[in-house]
Parts: sequence; structure tokens; C-alpha cells
Amino acid sequence: MNSSTMILVLLGVSLGSAIVLAIAGSIKLAPEINVLGSAATFAAGVGLALEVYAHGAMLAGGDFFYVDAFNVYLAVLTSFVSMTTAIFSRRYMKREREHGRVGHIRMRFYHAMYQLFIFSILLCLLTNNVGVLWISMELATLSTVLLVSLYRTPNAIEAAWKYFILCGVGIAQALFGTVLLYFAAEKVLGEGVGALLWTNLGRVSGQLEPTVLSLAFVFLMVGYGTKMGLVPLHNWLPDAHGEGPTPISAVLSGLLLNVALYALVRCKVLVDGAMKTHHAGNIMMGFGLISILVSAFSLLRQKDIKRMLSYSSIEHMGIATFAFGLGGPIATFGALLHMLVHSLAKSAIFFTVGHASQMHSTQEIDRIKGLFKGNPLVGWGLMFGIMAIAGMPPFGIFTSEFLILTATIKDAPICAPFLLLGLGVAFAALFRSVQSMVSGNVPAYQKPITAAHVPVLLHMALVFAIGIYMPAFLNQWFHTAVESMR
Repeated sequence: MNSSTMILVLLGVSLGSAIVLAIAGSIKLAPEINVLGSAATFAAGVGLALEVYAHGAMLAGGDFFYVDAFNVYLAVLTSFVSMTTAIFSRRYMKREREHGRVGHIRMRFYHAMYQLFIFSILLCLLTNNVGVLWISMELATLSTVLLVSLYRTPNAIEAAWKYFILCGVGIAQALFGTVLLYFAAEKVLGEGVGALLWTNLGRVSGQLEPTVLSLAFVFLMVGYGTKMGLVPLHNWLPDAHGEGPTPISAVLSGLLLNVALYALVRCKVLVDGAMKTHHAGNIMMGFGLISILVSAFSLLRQKDIKRMLSYSSIEHMGIATFAFGLGGPIATFGALLHMLVHSLAKSAIFFTVGHASQMHSTQEIDRIKGLFKGNPLVGWGLMFGIMAIAGMPPFGIFTSEFLILTATIKDAPICAPFLLLGLGVAFAALFRSVQSMVSGNVPAYQKPITAAHVPVLLHMALVFAIGIYMPAFLNQWFHTAVESMR
């Protein structure tokens, strides 16, 4: 099977699953169809990754698709997390349905929009066209807006509108930045679709007008930074996490934020090639550092566990943005690793939190108690997840943060104290909250549930294993991705 066929299978399975589930999504087997569709997508993603690993970066479908070590690694991560989240949501959404929070029609809607979201994310990653990337990013926004409002409560609808309006304004800024990028490229490459292809833009980046590229990056930073939840464009993210279904919170944090950062990093490479300065990197470092500090102190004030985790996501996207902005092989390697382990750890935490909130019928931190005794696997899953996301050794996030901090001390020592302050405050805030949730006696209102433990155990095992030992193929993969961004 050649690369074009693999890409069509990868995209076609998720889109086909969305269509099937839209038609027959209320049948009893819909959750199983969702899982099987996600598993088939993951298998296709692994096949495509092996092809890239063996033969290097390649064009497919004419010039429409471009696959290299950077985007195919994110495609595999996306398809894997979507598969494990589908497995988790099978039991989670069944309980939501039993308790009357969603009905037959909304379950059909949930499964169809879930697969449509995965399709749009994969298209964002694999397209070679900057314009198609923007369109598919907008499709991802629209599908998740509808999922955030799934429960149709006043707060859920308000959160969905805030998400739609803020990200709509942001994506409009990204569109203007894309237009400016085309304006600069058209002078060199001529009119037509060719001036929007990543491969063509990368080839002539040194000939693009630096002033136009500099202005374009500002709009792209604001636009895609809104999608990433970077401060001060982050206000939609806590509400979307707090009011939407927990599986959607998991894929928002684990997948959507990564894709917005991917788009920004691709744009940064072009601006660096045109300007021959660190202009784009400085902007990313500034946004990243502010996001780390604001989100870290915001963690101290949260009373809702899912809102708290959303601020943790803002912090970690700030760390990755800062690292990509800093540049250099060590910081970039650390940023790639951080995207991987954050996605795995944060989605695992959302799985455990989803079950904990069902057990206690609330998301309030003060009312979730006694998880160690009430459901040890949920309690220990949450505890180890928080240890991982807070950066404790030997989990993989400690390794990525250590690499980023090392590069910061070497290349931007003035930023190191602020980075350490943010990491320290976030560490304290997370442990202060989780300690009260897992310890103590089981409250009378805690209900037994049948939890989906396999996705949590699998994610945490991977985060732990990567922290202990990085396989040679993964190390080589990241080094190849780092080289593609220089």
C-alpha cells in the first residue's frame, strides 16, 4: 500500500465513521463502531508512520498531502488518543445516558461529531496547503463547539458560545495572516495554489518579503494562539472543559491544542527563513512565558477539577510554545517530547476525573473525597497522573521539562527564574488539590461505578516508560523532526 492510499484510508475511515454514526448513531452498537473506527484510524496512522520512518518525508496525492517526521508523529498520537478516548467514552457516556443527561439523538450527534473532529484534526496535520489547514481548523472548531454544548444546560450553551466567538475571532486573525503569507509568496511563486503549499514556501522562504512575513506571523500567533488557549486569549478553554463531556475535554487538551501549535511552528520556520532573526521565536517565548505564569497562579484559585485541569493545559502549552520559540536542538527536542507526554498524561487524568465526578455527582474539588478507598484504581490513576503532569521523576514530563529548562539556562538565562516560578507554583497547586480528593474516608454520597481502567493504565504506562527509557527509534524520530524545523 503506497503513501497516498494510506493517507486516504487514514482520513477516509474517520470521515466514513462520522457518516455511518450520523445515520445510525442511536443504535446499541454505536459506541463499538466509534471504537472500531478509531482503532482502524490508528492502524492506518501507524502504517503511514512506518512508511515515513523507512523512506523519509514524502509528497502524496499530487502535492496535496505532505508527510514528514513532525506531522506524522502527531497524526499517530492523535489517532492513538482518539482510540483510547473512544474506549473510555463507551462506559462513560453509557452512564451519562442512563442518568438522563443525554438521549438517543444526542448520542448519535456525539459519536458523529467525535469522528468528524478526528477527521478535521488529521486533515490539519497532513495537508500540504496552508489554506486547507485553516479550513480544517475551522471545521475542528465547529465540531467541538457542538460537542461542548452537548448537555444543553445554560452553562454549557454559554461555554460553547464563548468558545465559538473567541475562537472565531482568533481564526479570523489566522485567516488574515494566511492571506499575508500568500501575498508574500505570490511575488516569488506566482499566482495559484502553489503559493500556499508548505513545501514550496519552505523552499523559497529566504526570498519572501521579511516585513510582510513579520506582520503575518503576528496575526498567525494571535489566531492559532487563541486555539491553543495561550494567555490572554485563553478564557474559552476553562469553560469548555468545565461544561463539556469529559471525553471531549480529553481530546481538546490532548489533541486540538497540539494541532494549533503545529500550525504555528510551521509558520515560525518560514518566518525564520525569511527574516534571518529570532523575531518569531521571541514572540512565542513571550506568549509562552506569560501563559505559564498566569495559568500557574490561576491553578491556586480553582474549585472545579476540570477547570483546574484546563489551566494546567494552558500552562503546558505555554511550556511547549516557549521551548519552540527558544529554538535550538535541545529545546525543540524537549518541546516535541513534551507534546507527546502531555497529551498522554492529561487525557489519562481526564479519564480518572470523569469517573470521579460520576462517582460523586459533582466536579467540585471539595466534594470529591476518598478515592483511594472508594475505587483504588481511579484514585491511584488520578494520583499518578497528577504526579506525571506536575513533572515528578521518573515520568516523561520530568524529562521534557528538564531538557527545556537546561536549554533555557544555556540560551536565555534571564527567563529561567520565571520558568521555575511557574513550574513550582503549578506543582504546589496541583498537589494541594489532589491530596484532598484521593485521601480520607469514603463519603456517603459516593456511588460505585464500572470504570474504564485500560485507557488510563495504558497512557500512564507509556508516560512512565518514556521517562525511564526512550526507545532508539523514537529518539531518532524526534531528531529527524528537529532537523526538519531548522
